[in-house]
Amino acid sequence: MSKRPSRTARRVSSWLVVAAILIIASVSGIRLHWNDILSNATDAAVIPEGSTSVYFIDVGQGDCELIRTPDGQNILIDAGTNATGDKLVQYLEQLGVEQIDTLIATHPHEDHIGGMDEVVNAFPIGDVYLPKVADSQTPTTRTYERLLDAIADKGLSITPGRGGMTILDDDGIKLEFLAPNADSYADLNSYSIVAKLTCGQKSFLFTGDAESDSEEEMLHAGYDLRSDVLKCGHHGSSTSTSAAFLQAVQPTYAVISCGVDNDYGHPHRETLDKLNDAGVQIYRTDEQDTILAVCDGTDVTFQTGLGSLVK
Repeated sequence: MSKRPSRTARRVSSWLVVAAILIIASVSGIRLHWNDILSNATDAAVIPEGSTSVYFIDVGQGDCELIRTPDGQNILIDAGTNATGDKLVQYLEQLGVEQIDTLIATHPHEDHIGGMDEVVNAFPIGDVYLPKVADSQTPTTRTYERLLDAIADKGLSITPGRGGMTILDDDGIKLEFLAPNADSYADLNSYSIVAKLTCGQKSFLFTGDAESDSEEEMLHAGYDLRSDVLKCGHHGSSTSTSAAFLQAVQPTYAVISCGVDNDYGHPHRETLDKLNDAGVQIYRTDEQDTILAVCDGTDVTFQTGLGSLVK
């Protein structure tokens, strides 16, 4: 009996098949169905057993991150835009997601919660976290109302997320909130829940759209901000990732989630210059589609080109 190829060999082979299909399609002028490409792209991801995987899902000009722990928990931070909600559900299903154990909406802007009502409707949901926004700033958008309705229709409760909370601490995996730290802000962006994920010796910092005022509060609070991977705030805007904050985080890698040729000019040159000057390796969803970081507790490795919900 011939020896069965290893999982890694099979997945590498699968990715080569995807590349061949795309080349043939390009030469032949064949238009491939989005689901076919996406299915092959998700199959191509290589995730060693016992590792934590973090998907920075390409939702265009928005944010969406999926954390999958070694024991099978799924943590979703943000959910992209209204336009990508249905494709996000399909993408999660193709990854084998059957439920969302922890759902985090960093703040109530459409490019972060636009697809979250569809996620809530499609999957069993565990804990739900949103920041508590001052009454005078509570959004009245249809997007926000749809999310609240979806949560209520399932009988779920919302826990206000604040700095200082630890929501997971088990078997070397820890997830804690470092922001927000004030009761009110001038801009909704700075209400963003900032989450730090620790996997053994390595860590990730997810900053939503938190701007420099929130970053300053985290610095003054004395949190351990040091992280190997930084998801840059506000899509790489110059209003986030201040020099002092970057110095405290000291990342080896930075991930920027933004849309191709977006109207805001994200990521801003000032942010890219700061990251480059600090010797940080930059990954961008507008250039590399969905980005996967795999952490075994001692090392972090990256895979890119794993599908896009907008291209």
